[in-house]
Amino acid sequence: MTISVANAQVRPTGSGLDVLRWPAFDDRLVDAFVTTRHGGVSTGRYASLNLSLRVGDDDGHVLANRTTVANALGAVLDDFVFCEQTHGPDVAVVTREHRGRGARSGSNALPLTDALVTTVPGIVLAVLAADCVPVVLHDPVAGVLACAHAGWRGTVRGVAPAAVAAMRRLGSDPANIVAGIGPAIHPDHYQVGADVAEAARGAFGDRVDTVIRPDGPGRWTFDLWRANTLALTAAGVPENQVHVAAAATGPGTPFFSHRAQSSPCGRFAAVARLRGKDAP
Repeated sequence: MTISVANAQVRPTGSGLDVLRWPAFDDRLVDAFVTTRHGGVSTGRYASLNLSLRVGDDDGHVLANRTTVANALGAVLDDFVFCEQTHGPDVAVVTREHRGRGARSGSNALPLTDALVTTVPGIVLAVLAADCVPVVLHDPVAGVLACAHAGWRGTVRGVAPAAVAAMRRLGSDPANIVAGIGPAIHPDHYQVGADVAEAARGAFGDRVDTVIRPDGPGRWTFDLWRANTLALTAAGVPENQVHVAAAATGPGTPFFSHRAQSSPCGRFAAVARLRGKDAP
């Protein structure tokens, strides 16, 4: 398998906020980007655009940061929907009634969920990450959008194909889905133990050697980008429609890294919205 590495670039929005965009989503019926760690008001370990309410940052700073991201979309904070993110395969279908869930408080984020799917224009789906990989899926024919959060647990448990399956139930054909795989810990730096390697073998079978590689006695490296590409293509998404940003997290990059930084640290986000009559 040849991974399609997107010519993704960090560039400013109209409001001046620097974000990473996939060219595959340009000029489409969707707004989608990944925030960086820059452009916010948080300080210390969370400097500066931390978007998580669950890592110990000042809530007021986080809400200000989230409002900055909303402004970059021409949206308001109550257009956003966040989920709890428990490293599982569970997917929530987002309707108008869910608008604003998790946006101002982590207590009402959609529970036990790591992927969000919608057909409603104007609702902003958001998933948080800081080494795990965010995935955006869009079917422009059926008008279905999804965002998923996939660390190693979510990846081997199948959160990306679960999101595709949910999209299918809403009328999507996987052959029409365009996928954007976002920043994550670089495969060369993501060292894992025997438990993760065994879970990867169970998930990927005879393809596992393209996902994990030996890295010393009892250690392997794990490639989240390739693993989620394999999972999506197995679910029916054409390989040439899976676009990997291949932007690493960690030192010298604009993206938070839970492993590389002193814990706790901030979180960046993948955000996506269907355009349409309800959207700005």
